[in-house]
Amino acid sequence: MKLEQTIVRQAAPTLAGLKTGNLFPIRTETENIYPELRRLNRMLTEKGLRLILIRRNRENMLIYLFRPDRLEKDLKACEAECLLKEKGYPCGDMNRCVAKLLRRLAAAPVFPHEIGLFLGYPPSDVRCFMEDPNKGVKCTGCWKAYDHPEEAEKQFRKYHKCTEVYQKVYQKNGSLERLIVDGRRCGGTRPA
Repeated sequence: MKLEQTIVRQAAPTLAGLKTGNLFPIRTETENIYPELRRLNRMLTEKGLRLILIRRNRENMLIYLFRPDRLEKDLKACEAECLLKEKGYPCGDMNRCVAKLLRRLAAAPVFPHEIGLFLGYPPSDVRCFMEDPNKGVKCTGCWKAYDHPEEAEKQFRKYHKCTEVYQKVYQKNGSLERLIVDGRRCGGTRPA
């Protein structure tokens, strides 16, 4: 599967400007995928996104695609900042927080629970998950929602619909670049 096609399938809501970030695996089909990742990252950066390779093994790469401007705002939210401080993150510096997350991902056998904050999940749901992932779950979709299930379900449907539309448009025109909502003009524009 083409790298661009995987990004569309796995991260359409982030490409569309609806979501802060996505974390997803990519099958490594060729030994030297780095030139393609660099090319894509240059294109994505010009539109206000960033793509980071988290880790790689023989078959897969784990990729984090996010909108830095949106992540910076998300991490400054009071409850998010409190959660991050509890985990030893250098609050107030988004880049250093991402670097700390990358170190934690590399060192831990399981994902650190605060990762939800880096994906745009509501801080209250992240906190509830950190305290007890199974206690008080009201609905499940992209994340486990404990508070405001109606809002969460609305977001889940929006993300699902976005992914469907983006996959259809990508199949039709084969252009990832045309699907990306420019982060500097992010307003929910539909793909051409």
